Amino acid sequence: MNIAFFSCHPYEQPFLDAANHNQRHTLTFLTDSLSDETVQLATGHEAICVFVNDQLTRPVLMKLAELGIHLVALRCTGYNQVDVPAAREFGIRILRVPAYSPHAVAEHAVALLLSLNRKTYLAYQRTKQNDFTLDGLMGFDLFGKRVGIIGTGKIGAAFARIMLGFGCRVLAHDKIRSALLQQLGVEYLPLSELLAEADVVSLHCPLTPDTHHLIDEAALGQMKHGAYLINTSRGGLLDTPAVLRALASGQVAALGIDVYELEDDYFFADWSDKPLPDTDLNALTHLPNVLLTSHQGFFTRDAMEQIAHTTLNNLTYLEQQQLPADCIVVG
Repeated sequence: MNIAFFSCHPYEQPFLDAANHNQRHTLTFLTDSLSDETVQLATGHEAICVFVNDQLTRPVLMKLAELGIHLVALRCTGYNQVDVPAAREFGIRILRVPAYSPHAVAEHAVALLLSLNRKTYLAYQRTKQNDFTLDGLMGFDLFGKRVGIIGTGKIGAAFARIMLGFGCRVLAHDKIRSALLQQLGVEYLPLSELLAEADVVSLHCPLTPDTHHLIDEAALGQMKHGAYLINTSRGGLLDTPAVLRALASGQVAALGIDVYELEDDYFFADWSDKPLPDTDLNALTHLPNVLLTSHQGFFTRDAMEQIAHTTLNNLTYLEQQQLPADCIVVG
């Protein structure tokens, strides 16, 4: 199969080439993200492959169908960037990577929490300037603290097990309760009770119409004063202006995020030589109690290998009519 890979950075290409070692497929690597302006680059291919910030909007999907492309492979798990009804209407099949390394994202969430709590990112900046004072670097013991997890799928469950290992009391909220996590001591609560009790709130749920701005002004007001907030899932779960106000008032003591609602225009690109036009993102990058990373939670060697192999295998299995059901978004 002849496949065009959009938003394909140089660090991805060796993993994709390795997964295609038998050269069953022909891979075309494009650094351009998929949009109305770039969709024409798909001309001459049988399928395209996209990443988290490529927008499969109705106009883009319509153009793909006009180009004769009826297969899109996602190099990710979530598919909130896909206009699913439009894909069905135009007869475009959408495949995804249902799981790659939940540990990669869960461990990154832990890294954000630990660094925020013990101020290691601030300490690093100081010691580079030969400042070895401790003022302003005090944290707290995680042992015994209440950690609230919203969403206990594979990533949320991995995060829960790590927090249990720290000796935390783990609270959770999800429509589907994990019996295994409950056996390990995780306590499921209504969202309002979790927010009121948790010293740390970590988001691990998908972005859907029901979860858009899940953490808004009202939810932030329900949170325990001075709690920490972590989001490694999708930026749209947070009402960013409301979170900024909560940070300013001290209602939220610290924020660790690997995602941002309007990240499409900024993440995976170098903006160091120009000002950020997004005032909220600019504010987040300058607050001392905010640690922001640019959607790198997935970025481990293990995860990259799994993403590449699953993506290429999906296309092969599709040809052989053996594709697993959980890989199909639109069939």
